[in-house]
Amino acid sequence: MTLHELGDHLEVIYGAALAFLIVILLTPAVAGMARRLGAVDQPDERRVHRIPIPRLGGLAIFFGIIVPSLAFLDLSRSVRGLLLGATIATAVGAIDDFRGLRWWEKLGGQIVAASIPPIFGVWIDHFTFPFLGVYDLPAWVGGPLTVLWIVAVMNMVNFLDGLDGLAAGVCSIAALAFTAIELSLGKPTAAAFTAIVFGATLGFLRHNFFPARIFMGDSGAMLLGFSLAAVSVEGLLKTAATVALFFPLLVLAVPILDTGFVVARRLKYRMPITTPDKTHLHHRFVNIGFSQPRAVAYIYFWVATLAVAALGTRYIPFREDGRWHPWPTVGAAALGLLAVAASVYMVYLLEIVKLANPRIRRRRREEAERERRSA
Repeated sequence: MTLHELGDHLEVIYGAALAFLIVILLTPAVAGMARRLGAVDQPDERRVHRIPIPRLGGLAIFFGIIVPSLAFLDLSRSVRGLLLGATIATAVGAIDDFRGLRWWEKLGGQIVAASIPPIFGVWIDHFTFPFLGVYDLPAWVGGPLTVLWIVAVMNMVNFLDGLDGLAAGVCSIAALAFTAIELSLGKPTAAAFTAIVFGATLGFLRHNFFPARIFMGDSGAMLLGFSLAAVSVEGLLKTAATVALFFPLLVLAVPILDTGFVVARRLKYRMPITTPDKTHLHHRFVNIGFSQPRAVAYIYFWVATLAVAALGTRYIPFREDGRWHPWPTVGAAALGLLAVAASVYMVYLLEIVKLANPRIRRRRREEAERERRSA
């Protein structure tokens, strides 16, 4: 390892450590401010918490990301665009946490935030497809595609934020995986930024894991979704790595699956896409009798296996110089099978076990009895 590479790795470690420390110390103060401002999440039939919990935790995460970024990152044009877009995303989310925004107002704010990176040169200008090569994209395609990707991931993280510690933990695992992949791709600035995101989310988990003392709110969900989506464009998609397209898709597969399932269900039953419900993956875990910590742990495991598969794809040299290497190929395939097996097991839990779960059968009988009495 050269001195330059050592310096890059130290910046990654220092940035993550500083972000962790800032969020650990700042979050209680943000929670107190949220209570005084009335930014408190009240329990209702859709939510799983039973006592009022302050939100606006995203503000602590924001300072935990911005301060180390200003200290350790080279403030190039693309980095300035990344930080400016993150600031706008956090501001829009904070306004929604404080006074509420209509869905189209929130979407408009997300589009504004997501449009900042392309303006500063962070946009998908090419894809590298396995076995097919590199395909360049014109600005009129790559720019809107980047905005769509960033807005989609912002909403995916927001949808996922339904159990104590869930969204922060999933984003922490994703950020750590992105950091490792970006270092291997020679993207030190992107790696340092995702390491900072990892440190910030890990620090927030100290206050957000069950039983949560504060929620990140839309300010945190939109900030983390924006950060992971935008940095994946700069640090992962715009590389010559053979499987670069699949790194962010694999690491973020669980939020993508959750959002896709919920949207498909709402379209199937002709419900507005923006209508909140309790059909997300984490709700389904709770419905089959899992406690919040157990449900969150299972989803952590699921995301982690997919992240390990992505890391194996990058770090195991199964194909070099146009040749396949047998044993590394077996190792990479084993990691892929582990990810597939974990996904199949989760689907089994959510789609099959629930049919035989006594708690679910009892709840359905009670609902049927209430409907019969009210008829």
